[in-house]
Amino acid sequence: MQARSIGYLCLALAMTSVGSTVVASRLAGDGLPPFTATSLRFLIAFPLLLLLMRVSGAGFPRLGMRDLALLLVQAGAGSTGYTVLLILGTRLTPAADAGVMLGTLPAMSTLLAALVLNEKLSSRDWFAALLATAGAMVIALRRGDTTLSAGALAGNALVLLAVACEALFILLNKRLRVPLAPLTQSTVMAGFGLVLALLPALLVERGWSGGSAAADATAIAAVAYYALVPTVIGFLLWYAGTARTTGAQASLFTAFAPVSAMLLSALILGEALTPARLVGIALVLAGVLTGAAPWRMRRAR
Repeated sequence: MQARSIGYLCLALAMTSVGSTVVASRLAGDGLPPFTATSLRFLIAFPLLLLLMRVSGAGFPRLGMRDLALLLVQAGAGSTGYTVLLILGTRLTPAADAGVMLGTLPAMSTLLAALVLNEKLSSRDWFAALLATAGAMVIALRRGDTTLSAGALAGNALVLLAVACEALFILLNKRLRVPLAPLTQSTVMAGFGLVLALLPALLVERGWSGGSAAADATAIAAVAYYALVPTVIGFLLWYAGTARTTGAQASLFTAFAPVSAMLLSALILGEALTPARLVGIALVLAGVLTGAAPWRMRRAR
């Protein structure tokens, strides 16, 4: 029981850190261009992950060209693509709204599995996806402080594309012929992500001039936080939690990410918890919990 309680705490902290990436992306985007911020994130995280591999004795398996190509695409989608799109999206839409969109990841993964991998979905899967989609639509199409502005709609679309990139990362992982240990894969993703982000940062953003020095300092601090907490510490917390709990129990904790994003947006950025946002987050959470119900996982076995 004590081990399970520790596992629950680790999972909750890990997914809370995932939600905090929305606020960190907003702060980073205010002072740094997206590819530069993404490069800096992996420049900090990659050596630390390599050090963890060395300490733990983990190694890199021999991989064929097919698996290397898949890992490169995964990094382009789930590492570089997700971070860049989230930074761009949170520049245009409130971070609290982006947090609601973040909660659609399980539904997005389910729908892409049906479209890309031709997996059959149950009525429960469709209902969970419908609830999450409804929550996103409440945010994207509401009338209020953003009044359906083109910028807010574009920002919501970019965040949803970021979520789709993360879902694609999850699905492509099932196609690897040689499964990688979690720490090894995280290290490979950080390394490939650094290369993929660094090239456009040097070629496209080299002459970028952003905001004030104070804004840039805040942005660098936000990127450092992103690299250290959600990327490295979040990884350790998540796998420490999953080692002590079942898959069904772990999946339920994904609900912490959108809640964390919304609450931190209110506390740190001063964004209001409007009725539309509360309705949206409630629908998204209902979708997450519906899709990850423990009895469903037992039945699947």
